[in-house]
Amino acid sequence: MLKAHILIVDDEEDIRELITYNLRKEGYEVTAVESGEKALSEVRNRPPELVILDLMLPGMDGLEVCRLMKASSRMAVVPIVMLTAKGEEADVVTGLEVGADDYVVKPFSPRVLLARIKAALRRRRLSVPTDDEVISAGELTLHPGTWEVTVSGKPVLLSNTEFRILHRLARRQGWVFTRHQMADSLQSDNAPVTSRTVDVHVCSLRRKLGPCGTYIETVHGVGYRFKDLSRE
Repeated sequence: MLKAHILIVDDEEDIRELITYNLRKEGYEVTAVESGEKALSEVRNRPPELVILDLMLPGMDGLEVCRLMKASSRMAVVPIVMLTAKGEEADVVTGLEVGADDYVVKPFSPRVLLARIKAALRRRRLSVPTDDEVISAGELTLHPGTWEVTVSGKPVLLSNTEFRILHRLARRQGWVFTRHQMADSLQSDNAPVTSRTVDVHVCSLRRKLGPCGTYIETVHGVGYRFKDLSRE
């Protein structure tokens, strides 16, 4: 039985063949294309369960492909693993900011890439709580409907912004959110929100959550994520 359908987008034929070989050996169904334009056509016709996307492509580059996919309600749910030779911190941040779910730098280990793919597919298949669904993680519980948070059954008083940050992170456990993404999502508050403001709120949030403050992890140079407790 075939596993997930994965789309590979890379203009280097040998890279496409290497990834295709390793994925098919694991039972995945694979489609491989060499350009961003062909990638979007494939995704529109038959959305894959995951896309492996090179950044440096002829014509439309990988960042633009990612932006267009994430702007589409139909394609936005498809995880994107960027695979590129551009490995500077700024490149990683840019990739994550436009919507990539993970980032693998060339040259790469096929085994590591396969592990990242499996992790991204696993995260996608985990049910994501709705906006009003109670979230429980370890000793922490969030009640979005009443804006209540408890740690070990004891109430924790959070500000509006702190609650929204915690709720966004906890709904997508294991997902990395950049500081810019988090700041943009909070701009409806009265005061302007910057990346530095996010850091301050996260620091305060960790302190108020006590032992559960460790659930909020820093991804250095990028942003924050809520620890995926299901993997422990």
